[in-house]
Amino acid sequence: MKLKIKFIGTMAAVALVLLANGCKKFLDEQDPSNLAPGTYYTLPEHAEAAIAAAYAQTRFIGNGAGIFVVNYSMLEVVTGTAKTETGQNSDLNNIAGLTYNGDNLMVRNWWNGLYNVIAQTNLVFDKVPGIPLMDETRRKQVLGEAAFLRAWAYFYLVQLFGDVPLVLTSQTIESPDFYPSRTAAEQVYAQIVADLTQAEQAGLSWQDQSGRVSMGAAKSLLAKVYLTMAGYPLNKTENYALAASKALDVIQNGGYDLFETYDELHSRATENRKEFIWQIQYLSSIAGNPLQQILLPSFKDVSAYSDEMGSTVPVQQFYDSFEAGDRRAADRQGFFYTSYYDGGDGPLKELNAPYIYKHFDVPAHGTLDVAGTAQSDLNFTQLRYADILLVYAEAQNRADGAPNDIAYTALNDIRERADLDELSGLGQDQFEEAVWRERWHELCYENITWFDMVRLRKAYNPVSDSFEEFEGHRFPANPTIVLQRRNLLFPLPTAEMRNNPNLKPQNPDY
Repeated sequence: MKLKIKFIGTMAAVALVLLANGCKKFLDEQDPSNLAPGTYYTLPEHAEAAIAAAYAQTRFIGNGAGIFVVNYSMLEVVTGTAKTETGQNSDLNNIAGLTYNGDNLMVRNWWNGLYNVIAQTNLVFDKVPGIPLMDETRRKQVLGEAAFLRAWAYFYLVQLFGDVPLVLTSQTIESPDFYPSRTAAEQVYAQIVADLTQAEQAGLSWQDQSGRVSMGAAKSLLAKVYLTMAGYPLNKTENYALAASKALDVIQNGGYDLFETYDELHSRATENRKEFIWQIQYLSSIAGNPLQQILLPSFKDVSAYSDEMGSTVPVQQFYDSFEAGDRRAADRQGFFYTSYYDGGDGPLKELNAPYIYKHFDVPAHGTLDVAGTAQSDLNFTQLRYADILLVYAEAQNRADGAPNDIAYTALNDIRERADLDELSGLGQDQFEEAVWRERWHELCYENITWFDMVRLRKAYNPVSDSFEEFEGHRFPANPTIVLQRRNLLFPLPTAEMRNNPNLKPQNPDY
């Protein structure tokens, strides 16, 4: 059963109870239905509502960002491996053309969405320790879950924007740091590590099929954080060994495994299980998955959904870069589809271009002779076991100077599922590039590729099947679009800098 976010309902119920009890003294007392953090956090159930609200905030990634686009698209079209088929959204077009600035709505939404998660987790940290009569084991777990979610949000922020305000307590207009300055990225990373260490030691289970954070999720994210810290801009190369150690712990002790088929990557039956370490939860009766329409071809009538947006689709050159026989590129068997059923349930028809199948909810769209529901419960993955296998392979190879047998097994397990030949006998640099190549192909369209580009200062050229320097890399689908130094960070939102002058200076070249 999925974790159901009931925070709003809980608050409303408590409000009704307080209102009823306060009617007798209505003329003498303040309206007791006006709940505030100081009066609400008095029961263990309030702790559950508070952490549930933090989980709910993570869904901003799928929220809308103007016509025909959601926030997810920002981290895909900026890589050059995806493009848009719609021209109506200027913010999306500017991201795809690398001409964005701090006025871009998606840039602002990512900033605000992540700080909303942080605000809610800070409230958990401030209020849950003082709730009386709460089971201490569960209190520690709730605080661990909050620590993970705060670290998750800051990890996105520091990678996207560099130095960002490090806010660790609840804020009001009277707070002394209500207009915070930016904190050095290294200090932000130190807090991320501290939060994930707390989550790792919070008594959570290795796996959690309800959708909550688990110990496996904490260790996995910590492995990714260490790997990122080993690269640019911090270049703490000693962290390769730490990344390898955390990833190996997950591999050997977490009980995770790769799915046998790629269909299981977008099946409701496998959510929060096996290969999925942690996902953002969706349930159509509460909050349906919003990615389905934007990933469809632009109005080619292949779905029960009427709004087929085509705002985030693969570029042909990247699709063509998959090795011959790679099952991940097979039509409706791997990560792409090049044909689908008319109207979602009619005769099969060719689409003459690849589209993303990795996140495709078949029951929602329909399939042959079965009409779609146009309602999606499909989760959106944040941590996947395949990623952790590749984290280990890259980190161990860099830490030890050569790949060991476990690193080869990690890499080859992913290749074997794709029906590709095993690799062996590679030198350190050859093995490293082989791992990068698998990261680009295995983890495509999961909001991961951009961060690999930034930490490595590398970009994949799908035409030459090689890696190039980040600065000067030309997008294969449009060589007039060239990555520059300024693209290593996104600009801080203009509106935020206007409201808080302490955020200056703006990131370089904006």
